[in-house]
Amino acid sequence: MPYRVVVALTRQGRTPAMTVLGFFRKDPRREAIETLYGRIAAASREPGLYLDLGVPDTVEGRFEAVTLHVILVLRRLGGLPGPADEVAQDLVDCFFRHLDASLRELAVGDLAVPKRMNKLGEAFAGRSLAYRNALESGGDALPAALGRNVLGSAEPAHALAGYVRASVAALAAQSLDDLLNEGPRFAPRGVRQEGVCP
Repeated sequence: MPYRVVVALTRQGRTPAMTVLGFFRKDPRREAIETLYGRIAAASREPGLYLDLGVPDTVEGRFEAVTLHVILVLRRLGGLPGPADEVAQDLVDCFFRHLDASLRELAVGDLAVPKRMNKLGEAFAGRSLAYRNALESGGDALPAALGRNVLGSAEPAHALAGYVRASVAALAAQSLDDLLNEGPRFAPRGVRQEGVCP
């Protein structure tokens, strides 16, 4: 399922979501998506990903980890009936709002943010396609894609691939209501280097 990745900026260089009026408006749908994204981001910061599965504990590594988890949830949403497609697009929009805010926190200048966001958008689209194809083709395609993108290595990431496959299975049991109310279920925290769950 293709998602719109739009970097919308006002003249002041801020995303519309960051304007003062937007900050004070209450929107239950937006709050639900923010909660969903918050749970995904929390899962991407689990220490086991970095200590056991080899994800680099760097700015780039954390981007790769959250991107991977967002993609896994989008994959599940793509297999659910409407309005899951709208939730998926809202989640992509939310993800990129947070990326924009993170760049600004890292003191990236306003003039440089759009260019960086475009690069991140391209990286996200490329990884979405690579992981989808790898999950569908099976074999060593997934460890190779994860090793290349997440670990920055020519070596396949078999342990991380085991975590991803276990997460796909866990997410497959969740409905849209489950995802929004309980949050996405990824692989158990006990995944170790063999890529299996104890």
